[in-house]
Amino acid sequence: MDRRELLGVLGATAAGLATVAGTSEARAAQHDKDDIHEKCAEDCLDCAKECNEGFHHCYKQVQAGKQDHAKAMHLCVDCGDICATAGKLVARMSPLMAHTCRACAESCDDCIKECEKHNDPEMKEVVESLRKCAKSCRDMVQAMGGR
Repeated sequence: MDRRELLGVLGATAAGLATVAGTSEARAAQHDKDDIHEKCAEDCLDCAKECNEGFHHCYKQVQAGKQDHAKAMHLCVDCGDICATAGKLVARMSPLMAHTCRACAESCDDCIKECEKHNDPEMKEVVESLRKCAKSCRDMVQAMGGR
């Protein structure tokens, strides 16, 4: 092998390695993006479930004559629907997911404020789930450039 061939082989090898390194970085970036999507979708769908359980708890409280749980009941069921919608749109990578994530985070904030007023042990898991969901949704909006 003469000098030119050796330099050609070395150059081709370097180009190949650079391409592989670039592809690995792209895969890592895509994996991070996929992780954000997966976490947000899961947190939203978990929150929807917890909100439905919170709705049921508040419903029983209202039935027992505790009318102060009525607003929390209403917010839980509505917020649960918004969380479920956000989770579905994130899971399918909808172009509208930033809008629903922003609305979901704000809805979770409103629901947290009302649910915390009751200092109800049964609602603690709901509140924790709402906080987690709101954070994931805000992270998603941020990852999408704040759009």
